[in-house]
Amino acid sequence: MSVPDYMQCAEDHQTLLVVVQPIGIVPEESFFRIYKRISAVSQVNVRDSQRVLYIRYRHHYPPENNEWGDFQTHRKVVGLITITDCSSAKDWPQTFEKFHLQKEMYGSTLYDSRLFVFGLQGEIAEQPRTDVAFYPSYDECETVEKRIEDFIESLFIVLESKRLDRATDKSGDKIPLLCVPFEKKDFVGLDTDSRHYKKRCQGRMRKHVGDLCLQAGMLQDSLVHYHMAVELLRSVNDFLWLGAALEGLCSASVIYHYPGGTGGKVGSRRAQGGSLSAEAGNRHRPGALTSNGINADTSAEIGRAKNCLSPEDIIDKYKEAISYYGKYKNAGVIELEACVKAVRVLAIQKRSMEASEFLQNAVYINLRQLSEEEKIQRYSILSELYERIGFHRKSAFFKRIAAMQCAAPSIPEPGWRACYKLLLETLPGYSLSLDPKDFSKGTHRGWAAVQMRLLHELVYASRRMGNPALCVRHLSFLLQTMLDFLSDQEKKDVTQSLESYTAKCPGTMEFITLPDGLKLPPVPFTKLPIVRSVKLLNLPTSLRPHKMKSLLGQNVSTKSPFIYSPIIAHSRGEERNKKIDFQWVQGDVCEVQLMVYNPMPFELRVENMGLLTTGVEFESLPAALSLPAESGLYPVTLVGVPQTTGQITVNGYHTSVFGVFSDCLLDNLPGVKTNGCTVEVIPALPRLQISTSLPRSAHTLQPSSGDEISTNVSVQLYNGETQQLIIKLENIGTEPLEKLEVTAKTVNTKEKLYGDFLSWKLEDTLSQFPLKPGKIATFTVNIKVKLDFSCQENLLQDLSDDGISVSGLPLSSPFRQVVKPRVETKPINPQESSKVGDFSHVKTLEAILNFKYSGGPGHVEGYYRNLSLGLHVEVEPSVFFTRVSTLPATSTRQCHLLLDVFNSTEHELTISARNNEDLILHAGECQRMAIQVDKFNFESFPESPTDGTQFANAKQLEEERQQAKGLEINSKLDICWKIPSLKREGEASVEGVLNQLVLEHLQLAPLQWDILVDGKLCDCDIVVNCKVGDPIPLEVKLTNWSKHSVGPFAITMTPYQDYQNGVHNYELQDAITFVGSNTFYIDSVKPTKDSVYFGALLFLYTGDFYLNIKFHEDNCSRELPLSWFCLPSVHIRAMEPTVQTKL
Repeated sequence: MSVPDYMQCAEDHQTLLVVVQPIGIVPEESFFRIYKRISAVSQVNVRDSQRVLYIRYRHHYPPENNEWGDFQTHRKVVGLITITDCSSAKDWPQTFEKFHLQKEMYGSTLYDSRLFVFGLQGEIAEQPRTDVAFYPSYDECETVEKRIEDFIESLFIVLESKRLDRATDKSGDKIPLLCVPFEKKDFVGLDTDSRHYKKRCQGRMRKHVGDLCLQAGMLQDSLVHYHMAVELLRSVNDFLWLGAALEGLCSASVIYHYPGGTGGKVGSRRAQGGSLSAEAGNRHRPGALTSNGINADTSAEIGRAKNCLSPEDIIDKYKEAISYYGKYKNAGVIELEACVKAVRVLAIQKRSMEASEFLQNAVYINLRQLSEEEKIQRYSILSELYERIGFHRKSAFFKRIAAMQCAAPSIPEPGWRACYKLLLETLPGYSLSLDPKDFSKGTHRGWAAVQMRLLHELVYASRRMGNPALCVRHLSFLLQTMLDFLSDQEKKDVTQSLESYTAKCPGTMEFITLPDGLKLPPVPFTKLPIVRSVKLLNLPTSLRPHKMKSLLGQNVSTKSPFIYSPIIAHSRGEERNKKIDFQWVQGDVCEVQLMVYNPMPFELRVENMGLLTTGVEFESLPAALSLPAESGLYPVTLVGVPQTTGQITVNGYHTSVFGVFSDCLLDNLPGVKTNGCTVEVIPALPRLQISTSLPRSAHTLQPSSGDEISTNVSVQLYNGETQQLIIKLENIGTEPLEKLEVTAKTVNTKEKLYGDFLSWKLEDTLSQFPLKPGKIATFTVNIKVKLDFSCQENLLQDLSDDGISVSGLPLSSPFRQVVKPRVETKPINPQESSKVGDFSHVKTLEAILNFKYSGGPGHVEGYYRNLSLGLHVEVEPSVFFTRVSTLPATSTRQCHLLLDVFNSTEHELTISARNNEDLILHAGECQRMAIQVDKFNFESFPESPTDGTQFANAKQLEEERQQAKGLEINSKLDICWKIPSLKREGEASVEGVLNQLVLEHLQLAPLQWDILVDGKLCDCDIVVNCKVGDPIPLEVKLTNWSKHSVGPFAITMTPYQDYQNGVHNYELQDAITFVGSNTFYIDSVKPTKDSVYFGALLFLYTGDFYLNIKFHEDNCSRELPLSWFCLPSVHIRAMEPTVQTKL
């Protein structure tokens, strides 16, 4: 026997072999359709008996294997079913003749045969025949199964007769010697009458009867016969047949212990047919042994007690039988099949290690020179058996050998499709799957080197099949999953191969369906490049949307009537894990930053890289990048534009690398850090762009709030100078700009500012709104810098030599100040240049102009944008007031303000005040200017905390009062400077240089004294003319501007003459006389009230007279400050009366 049946299993020993073959030309599809129906009748309950007959069908069986039918009866073809097409009666004789020729091929062993004729109708078809069945067509053959059952019953009748004939003990007859084909020549010339020969004949016949009993459904009888055969054959050392007897004993025991079968389909059919348990079936099987006087029940009891092998003994007997088979070279097929049967039994017993020993033995069994197809079958069955015992890698090893055998060089037409199919079946054994998701979690499983070899073979087989898409898919899988195990050279080779394949067939994200229905999933290149983190970026500061504040809290949900619900809180908590706290805007470019890494040893070009999103219509703007070899973490920004509003989720990104298009989802990327993937897209807003008339600044403002400044401009101004900043507002978006608010904030400055630093009129700009897309509006801002114009005490010490004070020393009384005017400027020597250096110190002012604007659908939803303009102003000093003091004027309501002005610029400068001439100052020159000013009434400013509750303490209140006084004084002075050479001008403020003493001198006394002579107010250099001999009315008026009542007072007026030489003559009793008393008594005067007292003077002589007014020192006058009693001087000129001449 040369052709092994690798599908053999132990229960096949109880089957009858029936060959089903076509005669003539029969369509393959039709033949196998009938064959499938025939093979479905695999077991038949024998009529009037509890026995079951099992049939094994084959559509191809080598005749040389039939010669071993006496050795093991299940190898003998006992039935033949032929199928033919015959459409006309004239073809019938030839068809029937072919049927007889076919029977002759198996004629020596056939029990019965049948011919199924399809397509023949007429007289011939109507003739009743037992061995021929006629059917009109392949579709009209309902009785096929019934005829097969009848056919099997006829086989049983023949089988039973043969069993009975052989089982009957005919001691007078000579028992023939059963032989295998290769033994016949060895038994020529043997002594047939010897005891040894007879025992051999008896043993072989007893074993043959055991086979027949097993086929006839008499399991226990077969066990008895096998045991007897073993004893007989062992005694004569007939090892080949002893092995067969032992194998028969094992098969019967396996059938008893494992009624479900060991060989898959055959066993399953047997299990379906036998509804009774093994014990019940064997216990009540009467059989034909009753003719020999052996009761069936007794036989069953004996079999259970003694004859049936235990599961462990079954394997031992298999080992013994195989060892006997191994002694015979020509029994290699028998030995191989016995190994296969033992492995199937061990697989059920879950004894994998012992099964592997049998399989290992089967591998090394030498058969004749096998064809390539037989080799493929052998290795495939070995693989299947290794798989059944759990040796998956070993199974894959033999299946791979079978695959390679399909494409052996000796085959004229290599079967690359079969090779590819077998290679796919080896993948699980090597811990490989074609789904890349299985390689993204946990550590790598399996031997990477073997897996790479297998993937290369899949690629090669795909190429030889002419399927470039498969090549690309497998190469992509190799590169993606085995990247960590590839050497640098291998990486280059694989990528070059991949690029050559993708040039013909680009890699896609579509599933590839194989002919057998297997679907190959797409392979996204998540490692080319490797992504470490994904971060959704907020919009630039100038484009970020802000929600307008409303009276209700933004987080209050209107969907629930409950203030708090733990269920809602829990769901919100889950949302926060994914949702981001900023928004994107419809129609604006949005960014996602990826930190990527190139693991390849060469430059990696990534093309068409963009975002994958869901939830909102999103226009992805693909990017192309080139990553250097082993680049390390490299930032890549992917951009896109949301076209609609709602929730958008970034699911991943897509790339094109080496011609393979990949959709990489974040869920499939292990270890990727992300700040969340879902963000809200709000309705579109306008975009504002600003440009200014000033140059951009190199200084970047860093506000304390952390906001970013979109544009920074700078300007250089002199202290006190004003400049206009013209800002162009351009709507560069697609929505109209409808609302605009402008605010300003000074930052990062320690300098004290006087007046408004920035001022504007927004109405002029808003008149140009709404601003359509592409239109420009103008906005004007006035920049006015007024810092402190005072000078520090340690500066310009050389200028104090002539009595000019730098800081203004506190003087007890302005009347005691004697100041020498400065005529020329003392030059500054080089040694003192370090002191003067501070005068050229440039001070810095920084401010932020914030534009809050909105429009379009976003404005309807309550959103706006902020745009900030940073303003950097460098303030150079213009003039300094190095000293300030006062001198009394001739009027009690005026005084002289003395200012020492220093020109700190490098240019000639003119300075002027209201009603004063211009004062020219050269660079570095200091001169004094005197300004006559009216005294001020400061009583309107708050004095008590009740009037100024916004101040924290009295010190702040005093500072605020002093600042308000300085502001009023400065507005009246109107001091301006000009630099003619630069055509620049500005203001000079004295707000920061006025000390308390100077303020007191500039303040009107709370008690205001007015003296009127002849109705004329006396003050300054006013001279009142009167006539000698006429009484002159004298009036004293006191107005109380203080907050308390004052008085009573008493004042005495004494006239005198001034001789202009320091001598005053008070002896004027003969020249002047008072009408009434020269002492005026003034009652108490309430706040804001006045009191007037009258008197009269009579001049007796002509001349210039003055009135010396003195207060009586009493308690009331002592309690008040001296400055409250500042009375005007009275100058009266007495003249001769006019003589009227009568005509």
